[in-house]
Amino acid sequence: MSSDSLHENPGKLGPEVIDQHRAIVSLMEELEAVDWYNQRAKATENHELRAILEHNRDEEKEHAAMVLEWLRRGDAKLNEHLRTFLFTEGPLTAVETAMKEGGGDGGGDEAAPADGSLGIGSLRPANGRVANGRVAK
Repeated sequence: MSSDSLHENPGKLGPEVIDQHRAIVSLMEELEAVDWYNQRAKATENHELRAILEHNRDEEKEHAAMVLEWLRRGDAKLNEHLRTFLFTEGPLTAVETAMKEGGGDGGGDEAAPADGSLGIGSLRPANGRVANGRVAK
C-alpha cells in the first residue's frame, strides 16, 4: 500500500500532500513496469510475445505520462522545470548552464531573453510539431 511509504504522520500532511504522494508512487510503479516489460521484450526470442510485451510497455508509458501531467498541473516548481527541460535538443546541462549564465537561478523568468528563449538557439524539434511546450494537433 502506498501509504506505507509515507515518512510523516498522515494526519499532519493533509489530503493534497497525500494525493501527490499517491501520484508519485503511481508514477514510480508505471516506470518500473515500463522497465520490466522492456527487459522481458528484449529477452524473448518469440516475436509474437515480444510484440505483446512492447504493447504493454507502451501502455505503461502512457499511464506514466498522464500521472506526470497531473503532477505538473498541481506543482508550480515541477511545471517550471519540465517547461525548461522537456522537448529540448542538445545536452541538457547546456540548457541549465545557459539559464544560469543568463543571470537567473532557475527560479523565474529573469534568465530568459525577451524572445522567450533560453539564449542558446531554438530547442524546438525541426519538424515544428511542438508549439508553446505542447505537441501541435
